[in-house]
This record gives sequence, C-alpha cells and structure tokens, in this order.
Amino acid sequence: MAVREHFGAAGKGNGSRVFGWLFFAAAPIVCILISLTIGQYPISTKDIFRILIGRALGMEADWPALMETLLLNVRLPRIMASALIGAALSASGAAFQAIFRNPLASPYTLGVSNGAGFGAAMAVMFFGSAWSIQILATLGGVVSVVMAFILSGRARYSAIALVLAGIIVGAFFSSLISMVKFIADPYEKLPAIVFWLMGSLATVNLGSLFFATPFFLAGMVVLLAYRWKLNVLSMGDEEAASFGIDVARERVIVIFCCTILTAAAVSISGIIGWVGLVIPHLGRAIVGPDLRKLLPACISLGASYLLVIDDLCRALTSVEIPLGVVTAIVGAPIFGYFMMREKTGW
Repeated sequence: MAVREHFGAAGKGNGSRVFGWLFFAAAPIVCILISLTIGQYPISTKDIFRILIGRALGMEADWPALMETLLLNVRLPRIMASALIGAALSASGAAFQAIFRNPLASPYTLGVSNGAGFGAAMAVMFFGSAWSIQILATLGGVVSVVMAFILSGRARYSAIALVLAGIIVGAFFSSLISMVKFIADPYEKLPAIVFWLMGSLATVNLGSLFFATPFFLAGMVVLLAYRWKLNVLSMGDEEAASFGIDVARERVIVIFCCTILTAAAVSISGIIGWVGLVIPHLGRAIVGPDLRKLLPACISLGASYLLVIDDLCRALTSVEIPLGVVTAIVGAPIFGYFMMREKTGW
C-alpha cells in the first residue's frame, strides 16, 4: 500500500483526470474510423457504419459487394493490426525502460527483432507462405531472448547483463540475416526478404490477425496487471527487494510478456523501429512516470501513432512506403527533441 501511495497522483482535479482519460480512450477509436475511410477506394463514414452494423445484425446488403470486401477483408484487418502493433510495441518499450532503468531500452533490446527477422527470412527462402513466416518469426524472437538469458550466465537476472547479452544476440542474428540475404535468390526471394524487414502491413489479412491477437491480448493484460510492480522495479533492485518483490522472477515475467508482444508484432508486420522507444517518452511527458498511468497512455498513444503513420504510408504516394522507413523518419527527430529538452528519463 505504501508503494501505491508513493506513486499516487497529486495536484490535478478529478475533472482534468477524467477528461484526460476520455481523450486517451477516444483517440484510437477516432483514428480507426478515419483510417477506414482512407485509401485508393474511398469509403464514407456513413457507409462504414452501414456495413459494420448491417453485418453485425444480419441485415440484407444494399451496398456494393466490392465495398464490403475491401472494408472487411482488406482495410479492417490491416487497421486493427496497426493499432494492436502500435499498442504492443509502446507498452513493451515502457516496461523495458522501467525494468532496465534505461531511456534507450526498446522492445528490441534483447534481440527480438533480429531473431524474428532471421526466422522470417528463413521462412521466405524455404517456404514462402504467410503462416510459415508468422510461426518462424515468432519462434525466432522467443529464441533470441532465451539465448540472451543463457548468455548472461550466472548474472542472467541482472538488468545490465541482460542488455549486454541482448546486444550480442542481436548482432549474431543480424549477421545470420545478412548471410540469408547473400545466398537468397536475388530475383524472387531477396526482394521479399528486404521488403519484409523494412516493415509493412500490406499483407495482413484476417488469418494473420487471428494468429497474433491472442498473443497481443494476453501480453497486454499481464503488463497492465503488473503496473504497480513495474513502478517498484523501476526504483532499482535493492529498493524493489525491500518492498518484498522477487526481482528476478518478476523481471522474467515482464520480459516474457514483452517478448510475446514484440514477436507477435514483428511476425505480421516486419521490423518497425522507434515506436517502442519514442512513444514511452511521449507518454511520460504527458502523464508522468507512474506506470499505472503510463502503460494505458502508451497503449492509446502507440495505437493512434501507428495508425496515423500507416495512413501516411498508404496515402502519400501511389506506391506504398514501407512502414518502418516512415517510423524512423518521424521518430528520430521526435526523440532528438526529447534529448534536447532533457526529457529522456524513465
């Protein structure tokens, strides 16, 4: 109880807090509705509600079949995936920055991105199906974290040892990705591997969304349930232990949840950088460092942010821009601004 009071809110009225949380709740919903209207084939908000409500109630269709197919089978899965991936990467980044007490920590700190990238590259080269890419990418991300724990040796529960091991594992899998690209067919397999590694949601469908959604929901539910423990872990190992926290066990649970979230995201979208690094800093600038507030805020901001970025990728040019390219172009200046304003703490 003392810990919860230590991190309790102060100074703001109930009206301001309610308005703020209403904003965070509404932002992703508004972004989803706007995103559904954007594309080469315009669909009005009225038609979106007609189709969604009509299908939910089993009404007879009085709209073009092409419009329904585009909305339900193409645009809706992609937009929902974008929101889930943005929320997952942002929540994982906030949790990693807290438990590692490092403002540069991100969901990819322990080599998940490169491990998943290697698994996906192998799937593209030998199998080529979407299911194989998702499965091997997820396995690659999990294996990379397991290797980081093994490599850290007797100090495997130390934050510093895990970060150093993650750097080594990430570099190892990065070299394996380079080897796969070197031996891949330069006319068919290599372009597919390179495009996947740059990050994109162009191939997301209902099947890939159904595969990843349980991982997203399970990981985020556990992280939200661990919010107050993340607050304690961010104080340092000795302080956390003095509050009766089993630091090693709780850190492993948090890392496992973040790994599942990140691997699931990478398995359907490729490597999308800077989201899990920048959004937690933006969330702290708005609601402060209390993880009880920060995690929900990051989920909302991350989902909204990636939806906007994906809309830009789809709408700026006739040829879709890879998602990871735009997140880096936008994210790097934002993080540079936070550094200049000295707002890069955890």
